[in-house]
Amino acid sequence: MTREDILIQIEQCGVIPVIRGSSFEEALALVHAIEAGGITVFEITMTVPNALDVLKELERADSSGLIGAGTVLDAETARACISAGARFVVSPAFDAATVELCHRYGVPCFPGALTPTEVVRAWQSGASAVKIFPCSAMGGARYIQSLKAPLPQVRMIPTGGISVASAHEFLNAGAFALGVGADLADVHAARRGDHDKITEVARQYRAAVENHRAAKR
Repeated sequence: MTREDILIQIEQCGVIPVIRGSSFEEALALVHAIEAGGITVFEITMTVPNALDVLKELERADSSGLIGAGTVLDAETARACISAGARFVVSPAFDAATVELCHRYGVPCFPGALTPTEVVRAWQSGASAVKIFPCSAMGGARYIQSLKAPLPQVRMIPTGGISVASAHEFLNAGAFALGVGADLADVHAARRGDHDKITEVARQYRAAVENHRAAKR
């Protein structure tokens, strides 16, 4: 799968669940519950215990899902994630060496940025898309719309504070995809064994993406 193939799959899915959790088993349960709702892209954060083992297990399972690594802070960690099976790499901040390493391996890298200067710097470094984080702190969808006006060429992945109710606003503002954390990857529901709730929320996000596309036709 080429870098462009990966970007196409992410854009088509429209949602990147940010998977956190307190254990290997909890992270896998979240992935399976969300995948049952029709979402096929997942960001396994490095804050999950044994996160590299989660990546390896999902790669070994050979499902239809596209698995990436999140909260990657340096090139060394990025290399380990790619070796474990990550197809894309996400960071909360910009690190030039990480972007360079991902380019070397043909893997999309989504560094985090917030201000216009940071966004431009990350994009000019060769980022495949820029994670706008924490987006909610800057006004949410209106901030994405403001950034996209002078920077229409930059693929933006708003992350932080997104909900099913606000998903269409971010998509209308020009988001490439939505980085969604606890509203979708609900660890409390997973701990209760309420996987059906997680699956239903995933379906709602998929419906939001499909409705957005239908309205644009």
